[in-house]
Amino acid sequence: MKIMYVDLEFDYGLESRGINTIGQLGFKRSFEELGHTVSPFYYDKYLSGNLEQLQTDIKNFADEERPDLVFFILFRDQFTLETLHYLKSKYKTINFFGDDSWRFDNFTKLFAPAFTYSMTSDKFSLPKYKELGIQKVFMSQWAAIDDARPIKPLPYKHDVSFLGACNPFRAWFVKQMKKQGIVVQCFGNGWPNGSISNDEMTKLFASSKINLNLSNSASFDLRYMFSNPKNFVHTFHTKKNASQIKARNFEINYYAGFQLADYVAALEDYYHIGKEIACYSTLEDAILLCNYYLNNEKLREQIRDQGFAKAQKMYSYKTQLKIILDQIE
Repeated sequence: MKIMYVDLEFDYGLESRGINTIGQLGFKRSFEELGHTVSPFYYDKYLSGNLEQLQTDIKNFADEERPDLVFFILFRDQFTLETLHYLKSKYKTINFFGDDSWRFDNFTKLFAPAFTYSMTSDKFSLPKYKELGIQKVFMSQWAAIDDARPIKPLPYKHDVSFLGACNPFRAWFVKQMKKQGIVVQCFGNGWPNGSISNDEMTKLFASSKINLNLSNSASFDLRYMFSNPKNFVHTFHTKKNASQIKARNFEINYYAGFQLADYVAALEDYYHIGKEIACYSTLEDAILLCNYYLNNEKLREQIRDQGFAKAQKMYSYKTQLKIILDQIE
């Protein structure tokens, strides 16, 4: 197919943050490796204003390209419903709604009717689509970026590591673990170690005995909330009031890492918990399980190897997208 790919070129549309890795290396490259012709339409430059021109430019671009499918990953509401309905009237269109666990009611339900197809990563939102009369919905997921190079565990450099942006709850969580003797090496925006490249990410996962996967949702742990008055503000103002399955749930295992993840509803649909991945629900759980798996190397590496095999077989973007595109074709 000829696919018009509509997304941000850079992370959050900011060139200073580097390329949009999931978009560029996950979705776009997977389309190309599956044999499709991809015409990208990036809209970073319109984020600072001139959204009216964006509506004109994307319609003109589509009419020049005449794609078989227009694939969107909407950021916010940069595209008007009039524009989306115009494209839907002339071409097959689809959007990946990857945050339905917390954005369905204030975002997805407004925009999903403007697409030919919808993809959702949240199975609990499927009845909501049906209530809107939307039948062409594909259940999919975030995934790991395909890597043609051989992937295997590496000599260990860290006991426990975490990769992800720093926020008040994550900083508090890591601090509490350190008080109990568990030092977490943290990487990403806002941490002293800073951000790392995609190649460095894959090496981090494979060289850490435990890869901690911390929640990015609001926490109502009273110890956290009373530790700083600002934490009340953060908790009650964030829209992320529930954890969700993320790309990291698949990336860690795909790149030969042992994963200790914050439990998310439906994670058991993808992994056998306790055999392919380990999960915690509270700070105390995380501390207990870190100590347990650090002291039980054979079991830890058995779980790592089984999770690695599952992710390699099933949880890459190429594998996920092929299923969707085959159904559309």
